[in-house]
Amino acid sequence: MKQDNVDVIEINFKEIFYLIIHRLWIILLSGFIGAAGAGACSSFLMEPVYTSTTMVYVISRQDGEKTTYSDLQMGAQLTKDYSILVKSRPVTEHVIEKFDLPITHEELADMISVENPEGTRILEIAVEYSDPKMAKQLADAIAKEASGRMVSIMEMEKVNVLEPGNLPIHPTSPKVPRNILLGGVIGVIVSAFVIIVLHLINDTIRTSEDVERYLDMTTLGTIPKIENKMGKKKNKELIENKIVLESYGRIG
Repeated sequence: MKQDNVDVIEINFKEIFYLIIHRLWIILLSGFIGAAGAGACSSFLMEPVYTSTTMVYVISRQDGEKTTYSDLQMGAQLTKDYSILVKSRPVTEHVIEKFDLPITHEELADMISVENPEGTRILEIAVEYSDPKMAKQLADAIAKEASGRMVSIMEMEKVNVLEPGNLPIHPTSPKVPRNILLGGVIGVIVSAFVIIVLHLINDTIRTSEDVERYLDMTTLGTIPKIENKMGKKKNKELIENKIVLESYGRIG
C-alpha cells in the first residue's frame, strides 16, 4: 500500500499467525538442524576446557601471637591486592618456565580467575586448561608461587593453602546441552523471521482482499480454481472437450 509516495507494509497479525502454523514444520525442522549443528560443533570441533580450583587463606597479624578484629578487616581489604598479584607476570612466567608451556604471560593470565568470597580472607584460584591433569598442576603451582610472593612482597605472616587443586573429570566448556538448546532456539527464530519477511515483501495478488488493498478496486466476483482430481487422463479429456467446444463456437 502506498501513501504519499512512501511504501507502507500492512501487517495482519492473524494472517501471520496462520502463516506460522502453516509453516510450522519448516520452523521445527530448522530448529532441529540448528540444535544438531550446534551439538556437532560443540562435541567435535571445539576443544574441551577443564577447570581446577584451589583455595588459599591469607593471614595478616599486627600481633604475632593473636589475630585481632583489625587484622581481619585489614586482611579482607588486602585480598584485592592479592588477587592482582596472583596473575602478575613474575608468577605466570615462573609457572610457564616450570612446565615449559608453549604460551605467553597474557594467555596464561587469561586462563586464571581469582575470586574472593565476600567478608572472607579466602582466595579461590581457578585455572582453565585443555588437559585436566595440567589444569590441576597449574592451579597448585600458581597458588604456591603466588603465596610465596605475597609473604615476601607484602611482609605478611603467611598464606595457607586450604584446598589443593581438584582433578576435574568433566569439562567446563563447551557446555554441550546449553549450546544445543541455543542452536535450536536460534534456528527457530531465524526461520520464523525469514518466513515472515518473505511473506511481507511478497506483493503477489492472491485474494480479493489483496485486489482491494493494493489496487484500490472493488471485485465483482471470483472464479474458483478447478482442481483436477482425476489425474492426467481426465485433464487431457477436459482439454480436448474445450477445443471441440471452441471449434463449434467458431463454426456457429
